[in-house]
Amino acid sequence: MKKLLLKGGEVVKPAESKRKQADLLIIDGEIAEIGVDLEVADAKVVDVEGKIISPGLIDIHVHLREPGFGHKETIKTGTEAAAKGGFTAVAAMPNTDPVIDNQSLVKSVLAKAKQEAAVDVYQIGAITKGSQGKELAEIGLMYEEGVVAISDDGNSVMNAELMRLALKYAQDFDLTVISHCEDDNLAGDGVVNEGYYSTITGLNPIPASAEEVMVARDILLAEELGTKVHIAHISTAGAVELVRQAKSRGVDVSCEAAPHHFALTDELITSFDTNTKVNPPLRSAADVAAIKEGLADGTIDIIATDHAPHTIEEKRVEYDYAPFGISGIETALGVVLTELVEPGILSLEDALAKLTINPAQRLNLTGGNLAVGAKANLTVIDLEQEWVVEPQEFISKGKNTPFAQTELRGKAALTIVNGEVVYRD
Repeated sequence: MKKLLLKGGEVVKPAESKRKQADLLIIDGEIAEIGVDLEVADAKVVDVEGKIISPGLIDIHVHLREPGFGHKETIKTGTEAAAKGGFTAVAAMPNTDPVIDNQSLVKSVLAKAKQEAAVDVYQIGAITKGSQGKELAEIGLMYEEGVVAISDDGNSVMNAELMRLALKYAQDFDLTVISHCEDDNLAGDGVVNEGYYSTITGLNPIPASAEEVMVARDILLAEELGTKVHIAHISTAGAVELVRQAKSRGVDVSCEAAPHHFALTDELITSFDTNTKVNPPLRSAADVAAIKEGLADGTIDIIATDHAPHTIEEKRVEYDYAPFGISGIETALGVVLTELVEPGILSLEDALAKLTINPAQRLNLTGGNLAVGAKANLTVIDLEQEWVVEPQEFISKGKNTPFAQTELRGKAALTIVNGEVVYRD
């Protein structure tokens, strides 16, 4: 038997809002015992005194870029970056080349992940064929092959009737529909948030309404049908309020926020640094405050990175021509701890719940809590470690981050997947 004993840490159970000093024993990939002063013969002992033992972090919104875009990221590099960031599981978006819209592609990607991934990989399938918004993809067949949700992320399903059909069909399989909420007509060729800074930079704006009208539409469809919907990368005050009101009416809607949307404002675009270009765009200070309020009051259930790596060459062009996206999986935990936990916006338990049990429950994934008999997916966190974001040190192929040279406090010290140490700081 393979035994690993974590000694002297503070065990956090986000699902129960509990934390206590305890040791944790792993035997053959499973949590065998949680208790005080454990002594186990033949166990490899790791001293984690002063550190947090958390369920493994789960990111339900990443772009691993395979197949088709291996120059940006691969399953191998993306999951190794995830492990460094403290994540033990990720859910990959389908906007690859070709788009993951059929059974055979799901099978091939998951087979490759089984061979090469450092952490558990779940696949999200497309809502429509080619994510073109014209015809439903093979949702039932993809479900049989293992997809955990469907999304046309990167594109909005502009046809309301098609989105309605997708919500109805997904209900048969208890699949969550993840909505990229952006009205293409309102967004147009915009690249930044519409406001003061778009005016002074002259960059083409995207109004908040481009997000909000689609959030409202998909909430209304889910409410009418009695189905569930998940709003990806929510970024405006109006969208947060729409979700808040819908939840009060009993609509089965959830949403996620990305670290850059609660830590950064559109003032950064005045540098014309294309690492600030993301979709949805960085928003106003008022929007950032609303995102934080939504996280604090539970309107926003989940924190997800929207990890979107690009090459240096792709980003080193004029702002209008650069691709949207931030490489965020290696900085996410530090940003959450620095921007939300340290100032008291969220307790540690609440923050970890949005990174563990909440995403697990929303997509019906394994993990998210610590219990005897459960698979040993764990993240050991050093809350006190201070570090500076150095993009050249990223494991991800994508070095495109607006957090470069930012000082953060808190980092993954140890990432364990299926009882195996996959990252150690």
